[in-house]
Amino acid sequence: MQYKEIDFSKYSSIKIGPKIKVAIIEDESELFDDYFLVGGANNILVSPNPPPLMMLGKKFDYITINDDILEVGCALKTGRLLSFAKKNNIANFEFIAKLPGTIGGMVAMNAGVKSYEIFNIIKEIKIDGKWVDKNNIDYGYRYANLGGIATAVRFNIEYGYSDELKNELIKLRDNQPKEPSAGSAFKNPKGDYAGRLIEAVGLKGKRKGDMAFSQKHANFLVNLGVGNFDDAIYLLELAKRRVYEEFGVLLKEEIKIV
Repeated sequence: MQYKEIDFSKYSSIKIGPKIKVAIIEDESELFDDYFLVGGANNILVSPNPPPLMMLGKKFDYITINDDILEVGCALKTGRLLSFAKKNNIANFEFIAKLPGTIGGMVAMNAGVKSYEIFNIIKEIKIDGKWVDKNNIDYGYRYANLGGIATAVRFNIEYGYSDELKNELIKLRDNQPKEPSAGSAFKNPKGDYAGRLIEAVGLKGKRKGDMAFSQKHANFLVNLGVGNFDDAIYLLELAKRRVYEEFGVLLKEEIKIV
């Protein structure tokens, strides 16, 4: 097995984490249950002492079409899939515009925008080397209990790509901050918004060191310079405690803490 040294303070979207060797997986037989799978590192907060980490290699970075079935490897970047969909007039992928990372990462957390989620369009997922129908997987808002490591995904193809829809969905995210972050810090509670709750308890803009809840959108934990793991955790725990004390709502992290 090959290893690659990755500096997560540069590689991860929140710009926090150690420089550490990561196993590069080029065959499904190399997958390990006790390793944490890192994709594009766009929704993770890596601690100074993480568990063993692995990453899918180039073998899992592909796109194919067979009999109106689109198959993609989970190492594929979301931007490449969007470009392919536009070039081939394939519908239903417009929502992934400006959602960074890999397809595997999107699948693992059922990523999306509003009612547009990736599980809405999935046919089946290759998990630990076996194809599994998506209806046999427990999934919901921002989660998917895969029960293993996803390496590829298949979609039924529908034609009719829409730039208009893509632009509408991008506008929905105009309120997101530009500073380094890991996306939404918390999942929205049913019938409410995590950002509203964080703002309601006075934590919008709250800063600890170089970490802060964004002044632009309270549910984004942003790195204002050289933020570190401990300060990020402090703010996450503070928000959970304050919101629970004030509203009786237990916020659940959307960001993955490794």
